[in-house]
Amino acid sequence: MRKLLMEKVHHVIEEYTSRSQSDYESDKVRRKKASCEERHAEIVKVDATGKVLRITQESNETQTILYDVHYKYLIKQGALLYLEEEVENRRAVFYNDKMYEDGEIQIQREESVEEEEGVTHEEERVTYRYDRLSAVQYAERWWNSYNPAFKKFENDCTNYISQCLHAGDAPMRGYPTKGKGWWMRNQNWSYSWTVANSLRWYIPNSTIGLRGRLVDDAKELKLGDVICYDFEGDGRFDHTTIVTGKDAAGEPLVNAHTFNSRMRYWKYEDSTAYTPNMKYRFFTIVDDR
Repeated sequence: MRKLLMEKVHHVIEEYTSRSQSDYESDKVRRKKASCEERHAEIVKVDATGKVLRITQESNETQTILYDVHYKYLIKQGALLYLEEEVENRRAVFYNDKMYEDGEIQIQREESVEEEEGVTHEEERVTYRYDRLSAVQYAERWWNSYNPAFKKFENDCTNYISQCLHAGDAPMRGYPTKGKGWWMRNQNWSYSWTVANSLRWYIPNSTIGLRGRLVDDAKELKLGDVICYDFEGDGRFDHTTIVTGKDAAGEPLVNAHTFNSRMRYWKYEDSTAYTPNMKYRFFTIVDDR
């Protein structure tokens, strides 16, 4: 079974690096290659390693395997060469030792919560200067692992981004009220720390501590800034990333959790969660001094 899984991975690698388009290419491969072509970029090499996480014996004939595939894409864009990485969480079903089903696990939307979106509170002013370098260094250190000092969540994207922002000296405030401020403390946390839709509203409406300014163009973002994603385009935001690099055209490359990735092109056109209705919000973090 492991051999069959690796054969499937090697087939995908060949699809990514092939210059010709096959009728059998996966939708994700096709969209990623199209995105690169639009940016005048090319995937010149792909490496991948797999890791089996769990094997479940459903019956005498059927097994379900959860496994990860860590892809490394060497991308050339003009004179620029950079390495993009991502981890796919996958599920395969075998029947009588033959692969019956295999696919990437879909991103689950976060449950809605009762929160105080956009509400500001009068508190003692917290002065800080955002350390973008430290935020990016943290994002790089933990993009594919989890800091044991913080709780890990199934939907971990916003928790990870909050940690990155805090590593850049953004101060927590609002404890212990979950709908107030931005904080994680004593195994408890605010909605804005862990929920993508809450952080999307908190950043531009906060008047002290962590706060940001909405900009119109992704190219205006700097390292350490934040992008929020509404996959369905219905006004409820589902995902958060942090800018950790720029491509040759000055477009952001981002790191993220849930499905862990680094130096990924910000539009997420190759994501299983992508829809034509996807909307973005771009926030540049503002110093509070």
